[in-house]
Amino acid sequence: MTQAALRAPDHAELVPYRFKLVRGTARQGMAVLFADAARRAGKGEEGAALDAERALNPPVTVAVVARIDLGHPQVPAHEQWAAVGGAISNFLTAAHALGLGGKMLSGVKVRDPAISAAFCEPGETLVGWIALGTPARRPAGPARKPAPAEVLVDWVRPDR
Repeated sequence: MTQAALRAPDHAELVPYRFKLVRGTARQGMAVLFADAARRAGKGEEGAALDAERALNPPVTVAVVARIDLGHPQVPAHEQWAAVGGAISNFLTAAHALGLGGKMLSGVKVRDPAISAAFCEPGETLVGWIALGTPARRPAGPARKPAPAEVLVDWVRPDR
């Protein structure tokens, strides 16, 4: 999965992302972080327990961390973010090809300072988590997407 992620387009080969495995007993530590963040966000003990459970549900979680160089002389930030997205997509595609179930999760937790500090070095941004496991059921089809002809169109130079 990581090899697939490393094949994502990446101008100047910056590799502006890192993947951090959360497995085994580390899952419990992430559950504590999630529960504490829930309490700071004003959730009661029931909400904190639910958030802790979300950390424990997947057998393996992979934190996705971005390391964007805002001052890079050749590669603007938007290209680096595109590389991060491509790496996530390739990682998930490889997971699915291997028969695993996987999905990307984020939400307000990625902005919690304590959670972010637990996963990130200075200058990094917590993007979210990839939850991995054995699928319990066949995935539903994708949400309503436009027809391919709405997305792939011929470009015509506007001054002609």
